[in-house]
Amino acid sequence: MKTEARDPIPCGVKAVLVIDDHPLYGDALASTLRRAFQDCRVETATTLCDGIERVGADFRPDLVMLDLKLPDVTGLSGFLRLRDRMPDTPILVISALTSPELVHALMAEGAAGFLPKEASSQVMQHALCVVSAGRKYLPPEYAQSRRDPSLPPDVHAISQRIAELTPQQTRIMKLICAGKPNKQIAYELQLAEATVKAHITALLRRLGVQNRTQAAVLAESVNLDEAV
Repeated sequence: MKTEARDPIPCGVKAVLVIDDHPLYGDALASTLRRAFQDCRVETATTLCDGIERVGADFRPDLVMLDLKLPDVTGLSGFLRLRDRMPDTPILVISALTSPELVHALMAEGAAGFLPKEASSQVMQHALCVVSAGRKYLPPEYAQSRRDPSLPPDVHAISQRIAELTPQQTRIMKLICAGKPNKQIAYELQLAEATVKAHITALLRRLGVQNRTQAAVLAESVNLDEAV
């Protein structure tokens, strides 16, 4: 990993809420934060609802570090709910979902920044300092592509596209997002495999994407259940 050029940034990180559904990762992240920032209070949660409940009179985080894959939310919906609940608190998304479409959709919806989960502790510390100073943070590879005209349709446009799918296409879309191959989809929906292929061709055309992977990326950007 290349070292980023950094200007000195005063860091005032005193309280952080970490929401991640893997307890070991969340605890490791909390330990790293406590080592990096003296007297930093860190609270962890494994679901969005649990994270929201941690915030109260005795705990007001300076920022939130949020994973996108949580048991009680799907795709961008967890971020949107947290943003609406805590509009004045910066939210730094840290996720294994790293597609440019998803990252730029997050930034367009008001995220304070994004970090891939494989980021080093030094990069994470720098990102937190940037965010705590009221600035936005993106790794260089994402920041350089922000003006690419092919990225991204906003989250509302994505929701509209998905809402226009037929009920059968929506069921197939959910199974695609679950990683099911055509044969398994056909078995679960009791359809001929040729029929499944025809439905997939039609839904890809309707979503304006070229393949199953791109379709799944779009679906990760919204809550599929709320979009339909």
